[in-house]
Amino acid sequence: MKRLWSLFFLAIPVGGVLFFVYSRNRWWFPENVSTFGGEIDNLFNLILWITGVVFVLTELTLAYFLFKYSGDAGAGKARYVHGNHAAEMAWTAIPCLILLFITFSQMGTWKKVKFRSHFPDVQPFAEVTAGQFEWRIRYAGADGKLHTADDLAGLNDLHVPVNENILIHLKSRDVLHSFFLPHLRLKQDAVPGMTIPVWFNAMKADTYDLVCAELCGWGHYKMRGRLSVHPTREAYDAWFQEAAAQEERAQ
Repeated sequence: MKRLWSLFFLAIPVGGVLFFVYSRNRWWFPENVSTFGGEIDNLFNLILWITGVVFVLTELTLAYFLFKYSGDAGAGKARYVHGNHAAEMAWTAIPCLILLFITFSQMGTWKKVKFRSHFPDVQPFAEVTAGQFEWRIRYAGADGKLHTADDLAGLNDLHVPVNENILIHLKSRDVLHSFFLPHLRLKQDAVPGMTIPVWFNAMKADTYDLVCAELCGWGHYKMRGRLSVHPTREAYDAWFQEAAAQEERAQ
């Protein structure tokens, strides 16, 4: 009877793998439309495979020992071990080597996405200011500079042209928020008192989610915006001129 418990623990890795296969075909990442999104996905898959293999091996080992030392006659008797330096060194060194491998594997992508010295050499396209519970957007006008007379203000809808490097200055006017574009594999905290540059290049024209990925208060659930990627620079310019004209008429 006690050995039935080993079957229960064996069902955990088996069920986990089956659920993973099922969910990967149904509930997986949204389509990647970012130039660096493929690298992000590769890093995720690398870590997923490492942790997945370790999980399955650990659970199989646990089920085996539960079965072997279940207490039934002739099953064998567990033996207490005070210590084993070789085993301790192994299970310390192996995770360290794995972590070093992951570290060096992701450095190139991390520098490309996060290091300012590796950013595209472009002027700031817009300033995005997070606040409870909205995204305030200021676009640079024809002069290519922010906070000048030809700037355009927007709310919750970030417009960009397709296939262009877009540099955003990210701010927060109250608490910690997180600027998250799932389809572009981009997430960056917006920290009060700081201006943080982020960049991306959207490869496909469409409308995508812009959400806050940091619990920022009671209305966090409704802090949702859009990223509207225009099919050409001309289409973006036409939208900008129309939005600027509407803003001028409203004043």
